[in-house]
Amino acid sequence: MDFLTTVLLLLVGAGGGVAAANVLRKRTGLTDVRHESTLLLERIEKVFKVVMAEGYFSEIYNYQDQKKILYLLNDPKKAMVIAKSKVLVGFDFAKVRFQLPDAANRTLVIEAFPEPEVLSIDTDYRFYDIQAGILNHFNGTDYTQILSEAKQVMNERAMQSDLPKIANNQIQYMMYQLSSSMGWHLELPEADQRRLDALKAKAEHDELPIKAVLPTSNESSRSQS
Repeated sequence: MDFLTTVLLLLVGAGGGVAAANVLRKRTGLTDVRHESTLLLERIEKVFKVVMAEGYFSEIYNYQDQKKILYLLNDPKKAMVIAKSKVLVGFDFAKVRFQLPDAANRTLVIEAFPEPEVLSIDTDYRFYDIQAGILNHFNGTDYTQILSEAKQVMNERAMQSDLPKIANNQIQYMMYQLSSSMGWHLELPEADQRRLDALKAKAEHDELPIKAVLPTSNESSRSQS
């Protein structure tokens, strides 16, 4: 057997072996899937952010891109994205401006308090009905843009909801309770102070029926006698 014949037989045998291995892998379901990831820590920052409200949202986002071929024929591509998100709304206390505490009168004055903001959005995206054009195909940049726009829409929906109002009420009443528990008086900017006064009035009103049911000490002594 000459050298050329030997080489041909080896090549045919190798090709047959690869083909047989592929068929066997497909029938048995055995696959060789490898995953590799690299974690890069860019930086660590110290923050003083407090979450005061969380909401759950579902959004259907439709993406469509019109592209003309030779400035004549439309070649659109479109996709539908269903996003489910958990949105956390709270405050960045690094933006709070205080006056020097008045220890003599035990008064804490807050000159400026930040507006509530979205602290994080945890979103699960699912793509449906992806239709590419003849020449207008989807690429990685398109998917990145779609997810970015969908996240921006979710951020706007969250800030238009009741989450900011709930977060404002929560933080102001919490600060009032903390300062009162330590014997301090809390003063907020005018608009925030009116809101806090309304919250305190509502809380006191809600406690009235409970206090009315409880007998006073004089009534208790008369009933025992």
